[in-house]
Amino acid sequence: MLLSIVLSGASPISDAAGPWAGCQLGTPWTLPAIRRMPLPTGGNPAGPWCLWISGRRSCAPRASWIVRENRRPGTSSWCIPSSSPTDIQGYADHASAERGDAVRLYVSTPAHTYRVDAYRLGYYQGLGARLVWRSRVFRGMRQPEPSPSVGTYLVEAHWIPSVRFRVTSAWLPGVYLLKLVGSDGGQSYVPLVVRDDRSRAALLLQESVITWQAYNSWGGHSLYFGPDHRAQDRARVVSFDRPYLRNRGSGDLLQGGDQPLIALVERLGLDVTYATDLDVHREPGLILRHRALVVVGHGEYWSSRMRAAATAARDRGVNLLFLEANDIYRHVRLASSQLGPDRRVIDYKIAGEDPLLGRDDAQVTTDWRSGPDPRPESELLGAQYECNPAFAAMIVAESDSWVFAGTGARAGTRLQELVGFTEYDRVQPGSPIPAGLEILAHSPVTCRDRSSFSDMTYYAAPGGAGVIDTGTTAWVYRLDLECVLNDRCPPPSRTVVRATENILTVFAAGPAGRWFPSRSNVAAFPEARSSQPRPPGGLRRA
Repeated sequence: MLLSIVLSGASPISDAAGPWAGCQLGTPWTLPAIRRMPLPTGGNPAGPWCLWISGRRSCAPRASWIVRENRRPGTSSWCIPSSSPTDIQGYADHASAERGDAVRLYVSTPAHTYRVDAYRLGYYQGLGARLVWRSRVFRGMRQPEPSPSVGTYLVEAHWIPSVRFRVTSAWLPGVYLLKLVGSDGGQSYVPLVVRDDRSRAALLLQESVITWQAYNSWGGHSLYFGPDHRAQDRARVVSFDRPYLRNRGSGDLLQGGDQPLIALVERLGLDVTYATDLDVHREPGLILRHRALVVVGHGEYWSSRMRAAATAARDRGVNLLFLEANDIYRHVRLASSQLGPDRRVIDYKIAGEDPLLGRDDAQVTTDWRSGPDPRPESELLGAQYECNPAFAAMIVAESDSWVFAGTGARAGTRLQELVGFTEYDRVQPGSPIPAGLEILAHSPVTCRDRSSFSDMTYYAAPGGAGVIDTGTTAWVYRLDLECVLNDRCPPPSRTVVRATENILTVFAAGPAGRWFPSRSNVAAFPEARSSQPRPPGGLRRA
């Protein structure tokens, strides 16, 4: 489950009206603005970003191109006013592309004409994006509505290609929104990640597009529900060959907390590059080129190759950061569509429905912790998903941890409404956990009338890598320093911002466990005491 968000305001878009003015997505939450976060100034723009953390000066490499890029003029025109019609829709034949690649868009609209504007997300003076490219005007056409396939309820649009463009050198690596603008006022998004396959950047930010697709109900079917919210008619296979229905075509890019993290990383000028989880699936060695993998947003759905890649990278000293809860929960396979490899996501959820049961049990698409070949995600994460929804304060347990250095947090400090808004993770009794696991925050919660705890965890793997699971979906939303939410709005948290800066700084510098070893304290928490520490190992039969 994911948090639904709207960006506040419904006035016409103008930079003078403030960042993201009029950018409303039609759901019951508001994403805060980031204008008050100052861009670091002074010194060499290619010099390191440094913080004093637990008595030592820790420095992360900065990228001069990121610093220069975010000093270029930003704009709020990437936002779509809530009053705009929604009947223009589209999808791309790439979830990610490298510069030089040709990308095709498939668009359906009743408008006579339309154009495409490409915006790169970042900091950009707090405006959130920069206009990189504008297409010529194209003639509009309505494309046919598909029918779901029998049995799996797979929906694919199979539309006629509408637009073809090449990703030129002007498209710097990053996360982009392609805004479709119809002559009748209709507007929607198509997300695209631009990769740099040669990058050795310190940080690799992984966009969780497989999870976006799992929740996509365009055409009537997602991996959760069919028409009329009927679970029995849920899809067993979903496809990237269709528009995203949620959030005006942006999928969960704007609702999954990705934007605040992207803005923070680029505001600091950290050495970063971008990819999707599909890219990690296709090239498992990709993570090894970087010092840290940052799973952006809600990374619930993972393939065997993805999990094996992350495990192998950890064992070779690559840090792993999971900024939300409910990661690595669903086990999926990927298959080809007419548009290319890995365009279909397979998840039967029930072992008895999966045709691989009894033939290849390691690839059966149940939850990772379930049979016929259970591999609990806590083996890699430390904690694992327990329940939703929950709203509670995060209670700091290890205030002298390097993660909380400079935040002013003390043991017992309450970070209000930081657990939730939906999922939370926990070190669960009886679950396998990595040796040396340290519980950084241990927070009482009530979920579905049941009392429990949410845990934020850290451990240092034998190869030196550090692994952090914040254990809460709300963490990334608290990276914004200006809160304009409704009555459930959590207060802005400089504690969360500084803690995240600590983590990014240390993780971008190299194997975190070499400088900041974890101190196992699970035995101090009776609720977690029966968990089962074990030496970290590789994924079996990946």
